[in-house]
Amino acid sequence: METTLQLNDRILVTKWRPGPLDLRRGDIVVFKDPGGWLAPVDTSDDTALESAGKTVLTFTGLLPEDAGEHLVKRVVGLPGETVECCDAEGRITIDGEPLDETYLDPGVEPSLTEFSTTVPDGYLWVMGDNRANSADSRSHMGNPGGGSVPIDSVVGTAFATVWPFDHFHGIGNPYEDPDTVED
Repeated sequence: METTLQLNDRILVTKWRPGPLDLRRGDIVVFKDPGGWLAPVDTSDDTALESAGKTVLTFTGLLPEDAGEHLVKRVVGLPGETVECCDAEGRITIDGEPLDETYLDPGVEPSLTEFSTTVPDGYLWVMGDNRANSADSRSHMGNPGGGSVPIDSVVGTAFATVWPFDHFHGIGNPYEDPDTVED
């Protein structure tokens, strides 16, 4: 997700999306690994002090119980939409219409991999902002769901970077009138 997010950034996540509020194209979502996206978490090298610290942080809610099992990506495609790469100008298209991805850094190609997929009902197509180095939906097209992420796996949407302090900023949706989807 660089440069939107940096390595070791800490973000605040609202659980209002999905839920009372709808998910939207452009939202940055945190989701539980739908299977095979992440390597298993190895805690065998943790010292007794590290294990105790993690237990306390989990108990107080400062560390999620399933830490290390979440990913952060941007919603690009919503259920029922056809997401393709790329049009004649190199842009991702949604149902044949080019997507204006203002959040990509200058010079970043929307995708170096050609693809065409229709997002199944109940799923999202997600992509990282650092496209050349992102193992996102494109990398998992052979998985169940064709690389799409089940909406049920989404735990919330990021709305602020809070740590380190010099990275503090709000995270909004880049689209003024984004499409939405109910979960």
